[in-house]
Amino acid sequence: MATHSSCTASLTVLTLIVALLFALYASDSGLTWPVVSLAVITALVSLWLRRRDDGTDRRVCVLVLGDIGRSPRMQYHALSLSKHGYYVTFVGFLDTKPHQDVLREEKISIAPITEVKGVRVGPKILTYVTKVILQCLQLLYVLLNMETQSHILMQNPPGLPGIAVAWLVCVLRGSRFIIDWHNYGYTIMALSHGQTHPVVRLAKWYEHFFGPLATHNLCVTNAMKDDLQKNWGIKAKTLYDRPASIFRETPLKLQHELFMKLANTYPQFQSKGSEDVDRTVFTVCDPTGDTVTLRAERPALLLSSTSWTEDEDFSVLLKALEEYEGFVKGGASLPPLVCVITGKGPQKEHYKKLIESLHLDHVKICTPWLEAEDYPVLLGSADLGVCLHKSSSSLDLPMKVVDMFGCCLPVCAIHFNCLHELVKHEENGLIFRDSQELAQQLKSLLSEFPSSEGRLGVFRKNLRTSRGQSWDNNWDQNLLPLLTAP
Repeated sequence: MATHSSCTASLTVLTLIVALLFALYASDSGLTWPVVSLAVITALVSLWLRRRDDGTDRRVCVLVLGDIGRSPRMQYHALSLSKHGYYVTFVGFLDTKPHQDVLREEKISIAPITEVKGVRVGPKILTYVTKVILQCLQLLYVLLNMETQSHILMQNPPGLPGIAVAWLVCVLRGSRFIIDWHNYGYTIMALSHGQTHPVVRLAKWYEHFFGPLATHNLCVTNAMKDDLQKNWGIKAKTLYDRPASIFRETPLKLQHELFMKLANTYPQFQSKGSEDVDRTVFTVCDPTGDTVTLRAERPALLLSSTSWTEDEDFSVLLKALEEYEGFVKGGASLPPLVCVITGKGPQKEHYKKLIESLHLDHVKICTPWLEAEDYPVLLGSADLGVCLHKSSSSLDLPMKVVDMFGCCLPVCAIHFNCLHELVKHEENGLIFRDSQELAQQLKSLLSEFPSSEGRLGVFRKNLRTSRGQSWDNNWDQNLLPLLTAP
């Protein structure tokens, strides 16, 4: 019945348009046959693009102009939509494998796009312009080639050219457009180009112009919500990141299995006693295979995750680890450290060379890329997390800390303006400003390791008792109503 009514309304509108054009043509208004023909064709194309069926209201496109596998919040959106009976078309790059829950969900289909490079010859501006044009054409093709969606839910950043293309498709097809503001794209670009660079200024204008055209807006902090309202004229809802159910403290047996797996590639996890085939530097399994215990003399496991981008200065952590080494050599009673830094990104090779140049005896560092299902297991096995995310806008919060807190893992996080919305100093972790302060915090927190009675244990207990609202409840209260709002 809904489809029939929609078709009837569309035909009525088309008939009125054609009748009006012919009336104008007949009255010598200056219209010519080519103009009339073009107008009729345009009206027909518009009606064709807006074609709807009984399933349209249950279809949503989730769009990220980046790697789906490294876009956890958008994966959570897709899963939440599917749980509520929506059919999701997930558009993005497939550089790394998404989480198994996304791959297994029958209501989620992935429409992969590729990252275009643009023309590689000539000035850089030509490369950039051709890249944007090619990306526009690819997005238009993919979005217009799929069935009509009730909504397009897009992550920003990256938003150039995605916001404009998604908005245009929504206008053409009668869909509603939701932007999920994780940060501002132009502030990230300014880290490498500077605030006054023409491309940065263009990106800022672009976000300011197209951002307010969305039907609804989400953001990740109250600070960003206030900034969007004050400086952009955008009314947004704060949807705090929450850890998915996969982020939790890891049972010892699963810890041991992951450590054994990692030991095959990374010597930092290997036990010195090579004759012990079921032993890692952290855990040991009895001969029956039933009981796993933590080794009393084990090192502390320090974990940080990163996209290896300009908004995270890992030299801060490396300097702190050198100072920690100095504390141990100076006679401080501190455990050895295994520092695991996970992730992929443009600056990884640069920092790997810096790590290789260090000469540390009591601190071992490795930089693995973990499968999506292994990452939460490692987080839930760690003793302390470190976050070096320093928001380019000072308005977003690090997702990695959200995941760490889901695993009841205390953190040391570098300071920026709105971090207090997530990290409560001396309650669930510590906030530092430089490498010296971080080194002192590592010394203080690990001085009683592996005892669970020190400050590290207190932070972990506080996290266990203050887990807060789950992602599902948070999503149901804040985003679900937008899908049915007028």
